[in-house]
Amino acid sequence: MTDKFKDVPVEQDTQIIASMEARIEAYPVLYQKWYWDGIYAESVIFLNEDIADLNEEQIKKEVALCTALVQEGSQLTYKKGDKYTFVNFNFKTSD
Repeated sequence: MTDKFKDVPVEQDTQIIASMEARIEAYPVLYQKWYWDGIYAESVIFLNEDIADLNEEQIKKEVALCTALVQEGSQLTYKKGDKYTFVNFNFKTSD
């Protein structure tokens, strides 16, 4: 993993199943698949300085256009932290 994503926080009790660097258009991202409290989901994580010119809707649209990742009808959540922005999708319960 490059230094760009070395400080990505992981919430307590979250298990990272897979993690890999990729690109969405011109933007470097970290893709993660994870499990937390009976929920499986996936995230695309951006470094805030890389997407400073985009708003929330533009960022979510970039991720939604990745049809190889985001399942049709999946809800997308957005969370901007101090250093990273997370777009989460493909939520499934472990039932």
